[in-house]
Amino acid sequence: MTTESAPDTDTDTEPDTVTDTDTDTTERARQLIGLLAEESRLRTFAAVALGADSPERIAETAGLPAKDTALALLRLREQGVVTADGARGGLAVSYGLFRGLARRERPAARSGAGPDAVLDTFVRDRRLVRLPAQWTRKKLVLRHIAEQTFEPGVEYPERVVNERLRAWCEDSDEIDHVTLRRYLVDLHHLHRSEGIYRRPDVG
Repeated sequence: MTTESAPDTDTDTEPDTVTDTDTDTTERARQLIGLLAEESRLRTFAAVALGADSPERIAETAGLPAKDTALALLRLREQGVVTADGARGGLAVSYGLFRGLARRERPAARSGAGPDAVLDTFVRDRRLVRLPAQWTRKKLVLRHIAEQTFEPGVEYPERVVNERLRAWCEDSDEIDHVTLRRYLVDLHHLHRSEGIYRRPDVG
């Protein structure tokens, strides 16, 4: 059994501004701007906003190949920008998301420092915004990522572990999948042996 050591660059003396609405809203807005900065995603988003509600109609309205449209829709839906419209049975723009950002509001539950407030601040749509500086909060976020990513007792090759953790780091400029993997091993959320990783059985 080998253990990877995570870089120890953070301390508990640096506070995290969990209740900083401006920082939280700005970060989410930055993510959405980056999402729509890619032309095919912007054209796909515009097609949905204009009323196209199926992949075929969206591709036609956007003037994109079906493959490009499917990939763009996947990213838009992952970020919650486009959702299923239950009333019409198709796809629609998540206008509530944009209205919420415009009002610069956040739910009252986030005003505290409990686990849900911490996760809401540092995790967005199965994406890691950044790791908390305070070690107790960092451990909470890392445990959440482990529980959401790996099944207890299942063996994962390193390639699969990297792919799954890379998805968490996609929207973060502050951490990569290798560092994230080292933290999980260091905290015993993952056990590593001969290139195979396993999350310990629960209980």
